Amino acid sequence: MILAEERAAVCEFARRMTADGLVVGTSGNVSARQGELVAVTPTGVDYAGLRPEDVPVVGLDGEIVDGSLKPTSELPMHLTVYRQAADPDGKPVSAVVHTHSVHATAVSTLVTEVPPIHYMLAAIGPTARVASYATYGTEELAKAMLEALEGRRGCLLANHGTITFGDGLGSAYSRAQQLEWVCQVWLTARAAGTPNLLPPAEIEHVVAKLRGYGQR
Repeated sequence: MILAEERAAVCEFARRMTADGLVVGTSGNVSARQGELVAVTPTGVDYAGLRPEDVPVVGLDGEIVDGSLKPTSELPMHLTVYRQAADPDGKPVSAVVHTHSVHATAVSTLVTEVPPIHYMLAAIGPTARVASYATYGTEELAKAMLEALEGRRGCLLANHGTITFGDGLGSAYSRAQQLEWVCQVWLTARAAGTPNLLPPAEIEHVVAKLRGYGQR
């Protein structure tokens, strides 16, 4: 089976999205790239019983290379990330996570950019933009997403959800979690009063610090 490891990882992280409350039912999707091929969640399939052999593999042109199930309807977004998005630090883009997480989706209806309530916003970039609304599964949505991703590792999708990428599903998923958490903090603080926000220079400073974060 081609892309066996990537297909297994797609199953694992699809189930994690449900367990962590980042999606409901079969909403949201994940993918992992190896070379010119992409393993991506199928459309309309319950993630609880998803098996590696159920995960379709497509080329960067969207043509199915292996698997009997149709890929997610959000395939245009995934492929646009792989073909055109770039990590600000030049790392490879080999995984994409798309969620419908509650707090981030709520924030996407209120602002055009996530307010800098916490320094962990820097996990995405200097800011996290909100892509203009477009119907799900369309090239218009993929185009709006790409504009919002410029110089960033993720963004919100207006009235829809989030999308993040990384050099592996672990990093892409972590960014989706951090983005949801930052949005939850801002909504909680906003409900209680007027939050104090960090200056842009501090977020930029943390962006630089995160480049050396963790074990090396």
